Amino acid sequence: MSIRTGVNSGCKFCGEKADIFECLCQAELEVIDEKRIEVNFKAGELIFKQGTPNLHFLCITSGMVKLYIEGFDGKNLIIGIVKPIEYILGPGIYVDNKHHYSAMAIEDSTACLVDANVFKSLIRTNPDFAEDFIRKVSMLSILNFDQAISLTQKQMPGRIADVLIYLREKVYMANPFHTTLSRQDLADMSGMSKESAIRILKDFKDEGIIKVEGNNFEILNEDQLHKISQTG
Repeated sequence: MSIRTGVNSGCKFCGEKADIFECLCQAELEVIDEKRIEVNFKAGELIFKQGTPNLHFLCITSGMVKLYIEGFDGKNLIIGIVKPIEYILGPGIYVDNKHHYSAMAIEDSTACLVDANVFKSLIRTNPDFAEDFIRKVSMLSILNFDQAISLTQKQMPGRIADVLIYLREKVYMANPFHTTLSRQDLADMSGMSKESAIRILKDFKDEGIIKVEGNNFEILNEDQLHKISQTG
């Protein structure tokens, strides 16, 4: 991990800031700049850990980050993938000032960290900024609801189908796509063992639903994949 302060031209002229910052005026962006640091993370490096103090608003400007809940017996549940240019601010910032999940860089990544108190101040004083934040929180809640249904009411093929659709439509937005997620990551997204995830991916491949070569994926039959997702 490497840290830089006072980076380049700052938030005002940055072309890699999240949409939520578009409703801030110059003075507000300058306040953020004063409390901002840029941090580089290597692939596999922990960005923050579940249970530690939640002190910063993070904006991912390059790379990719996974968010996961650390469960029992070393089992993790990946609850989301964050890519540029998206931000992370856990719910603990308004509850107990703790992280309720962990974040790890999947690829070499860069993030801008801003003092959480600055973010809270902007929420109180800028209604447009607050509304954008509420919209983001609402979208994440909907995704979490969908994941809960998938994990609790679908069989394993339906869960893997949901993961592939999520990667195709929400993360990479391409077909075919190359992923830096490991097979264990795919298992952690679907709430199953690595062995089960690999077996179902092979079944999908044998049935002509997907094409898999290493970490290169192509969905060959999207209709069938969505059908498996819907029927569970």
